[in-house]
Amino acid sequence: MLINLSLIFVSLVLLYYGGEFLVTGCLHLAQSFKLSPFIIGATVIGFGTSVPELAVSVAASLLGSGELALGNVIGSNIANIGLVLGLTTLIIPLTIEKSRFENESPSLIITSLIIVIFAWNSYVSRIEGIALISLLFIYLWNAFRTKETIEIDLTQESLIQGHKRPLFHIFIVVLGITMLIVGANWMVEGASSVARKIGVSEWFIGVSIVAIGTSLPELTSSLIAAKKGHGEMAIGNVFGSNIFNILMVVGTASAIQPLSIDQNICADLIYTTLLTFLLLLLIRFGHALKKRDGIILSMCYASYIGLKGSGLL
Repeated sequence: MLINLSLIFVSLVLLYYGGEFLVTGCLHLAQSFKLSPFIIGATVIGFGTSVPELAVSVAASLLGSGELALGNVIGSNIANIGLVLGLTTLIIPLTIEKSRFENESPSLIITSLIIVIFAWNSYVSRIEGIALISLLFIYLWNAFRTKETIEIDLTQESLIQGHKRPLFHIFIVVLGITMLIVGANWMVEGASSVARKIGVSEWFIGVSIVAIGTSLPELTSSLIAAKKGHGEMAIGNVFGSNIFNILMVVGTASAIQPLSIDQNICADLIYTTLLTFLLLLLIRFGHALKKRDGIILSMCYASYIGLKGSGLL
């Protein structure tokens, strides 16, 4: 018990400082490469915080556990919207420019619909996996092709103030991602072991415990970005992470070995798609997420876990 409590304490420290390093480094990179905080959040942070999902799903794919591989992604995407944005918005309201929202939301919509089509028959083939990876490269090309001149106030970023070389900031970003991943893994390890011992299914572990744990990097980085006044980066983080989870994680896992799921997951696919559209509707009205929206999203996430736990979904 003492060892587990020590691990939890150390993991909290790693998560906090890892989030600080990641967000601060990304803000400097955004200014250096003339990219908006949203794009940096959707690409660099989105990729970095999707690495745990990638590791879990690829390992599960190699072991022939399609339920855990795909359940991890679906559960994580639901957690990103309901838990990450829900909790973040409850603490700090988030805003996004109208033009930014209109330009970036189609990628999330298309990606969300594609995974429903591909996984509706509880099977994702190797060809479909390769198609997802191809779409990932198109998404990245489209994200980085537009340069913007945006002034970002970095005077309060005393953590790495005085260092202006992009290479140093890239190192800080990688260090932050590493700390977040290690901290999240230590958080997940104990909970997953206990769940298996009491007979919880691999699918439920994937969509709840593992998904929450692998969403800790998104939650930490979003909270810190919002706290620093960069709400667009927090929203971009979730947009990008969900897109990376589908295109990169499911794409890579199924390209290595086709994902076959023994149970019907249509209800889960419908739930995650409806939650995505709900998020976009909430943002569209006022181009912001307020405390009321945070309550709605958090309740949706709690309802999903409740329905899964009771076997009703």
